[in-house]
Amino acid sequence: MSDAGAAPALRVDGLHKAFGEHVAANRVSLTVQPGSFYGLVGPNGAGKTTTLSMAVGLQRPDAGRSLVFGVDVWRDPLAAKRLMGVLPDGLALPERLTGRELLTYLGTLSGLDPATVERRASELLDVMELSGSAERTLVIDYSTGMRKKIGLASALLHGPRLLVLDEPFEAVDPVSAATLKNILRRFVAGGGAVLLSSHVMALVEQLCDTVAVMAGGVVAAEGPLDEVRGGRTLEEAFVELVGADVSGGEGLSWLGS
Repeated sequence: MSDAGAAPALRVDGLHKAFGEHVAANRVSLTVQPGSFYGLVGPNGAGKTTTLSMAVGLQRPDAGRSLVFGVDVWRDPLAAKRLMGVLPDGLALPERLTGRELLTYLGTLSGLDPATVERRASELLDVMELSGSAERTLVIDYSTGMRKKIGLASALLHGPRLLVLDEPFEAVDPVSAATLKNILRRFVAGGGAVLLSSHVMALVEQLCDTVAVMAGGVVAAEGPLDEVRGGRTLEEAFVELVGADVSGGEGLSWLGS
């Protein structure tokens, strides 16, 4: 096994997944360094979710491998998953539990002792602004922003060194989004690594130091943010890299009448 201190936080090497004749991820390779805020961008259907699902052990790849601090996700999944926290897109949560009950349940499953679970749950609920009356609310009654925050709290509970977040800001209100951004910045400042997928270019520019652009299941570009956007906005660079037609096409002349 590689020395975890010297290894990348995440190394994705040639991950490949096909559904029948449709190739969702085509030999994708990515490297996320410790202390990096890494953005994976692309349009809907680019292969981001499939790639992340394979990288964290949620979907078995047809080929390739994924290493978390040198630990192979598919050969040693328990050791790898102890090092990372995951927030999938459309995360399903036990909805008949309160936020505290959910964190207590997940902390116990992770093998944390009761005192540690109680302390960390209280801190996370407070930081996520889910304490007080919200703490006693069932997850089924949570707003979208609250669900994203409790999902992130669940991913942080066991003290991971890598966070893999699939569209964590989608449909989140500005106040909740600001809270999530501050927490993620603190995590990276403390030496953690974040891999964030999004199709919102402005968000990635605001948060990330490194970026990869995906389209059609392949990585079109990867590197430091300034290098990938090359003096343009990330959106302009993205449109050029994926060869998208943003003219609006022909027709619809009646809209101006």
